[in-house]
Amino acid sequence: MAITQALPNSFKKQLLDGDQDFSSAGGDKFKLALYVSTATLGASTTSYTTSGEVSSSGTGYTTGGKALVNSGTSVVSTVAFTDFADLSFTSVTLTARGCLIYNTSFSNSAVAVLNFGADKTATSGTFTIQFPAFTSSAAIIRIS
Repeated sequence: MAITQALPNSFKKQLLDGDQDFSSAGGDKFKLALYVSTATLGASTTSYTTSGEVSSSGTGYTTGGKALVNSGTSVVSTVAFTDFADLSFTSVTLTARGCLIYNTSFSNSAVAVLNFGADKTATSGTFTIQFPAFTSSAAIIRIS
């Protein structure tokens, strides 16, 4: 069991099929769910799952995670990209190893699996996911 950072294969196909809409005005809705180190997520992940998700019992975390604010899309040179605003879970006590970004507008389909590299913890505090800058060299999802 492991969390392997990836853009899921199903997501790549959905992009080509025109099933994912990252436009900031009227586009799809996305969420981010947190997972523990025993979760199995990676390139073969097709949709949101509760298996391995951070517990919602007494932690302040809600199953399914939280909604993301999409930055829209852009192209610079030969790189198309999209990103999200930073996301904070407040007043939580939890440990997470990674997360899943998923599209609630398209059957909760998996968009990106992120591995934090180590367990990250918040104790009666704020757990923040800080996304990189909305640029062609840093955005969380880039296609070149």
